Amino acid sequence: MTPFIKKKEIKKDWYLIDAQNVAVGRLAAYISKVLRGKNKATYNPHIDNGDFVVVTNIDKIRFTGKKFYKKNYFRHTGYPGGIKISSPELFKEKNKTQEILKLAVKRMLPGGPLAKKQLTKLKIYSGDNHPHEIQKPKLINFEKLNKKNIVR
Repeated sequence: MTPFIKKKEIKKDWYLIDAQNVAVGRLAAYISKVLRGKNKATYNPHIDNGDFVVVTNIDKIRFTGKKFYKKNYFRHTGYPGGIKISSPELFKEKNKTQEILKLAVKRMLPGGPLAKKQLTKLKIYSGDNHPHEIQKPKLINFEKLNKKNIVR
């Protein structure tokens, strides 16, 4: 049985992940697990127990296969015939590569107010630099966790 943890007892850590040559889906799955707090022994689904995640080098993130060109993201405006389609290729053209990862992580979290709060703990940056040095984030070498995480 998981012990109930109080809000004052929750300790939030900071993690740093370099997204260079990393597969999008695998990275999004790992980040969503950390944001929810499923990597901790004190996990409860109704409590925001997750950690902060800083992702750098998002411009160099990769898709496996032909997903970069053929994958589509659908959304609907609510009006008849109001379906909007976008793709990772269009996001890259508009210099919104951080939206690719943010959308993947958002869709791996459960819907609701708690998921929106957890998604705010994801910080995405295009270069090596980030303004969270003072929090001393722990570096996660995502490439070393599994050999399939890297797209060659």
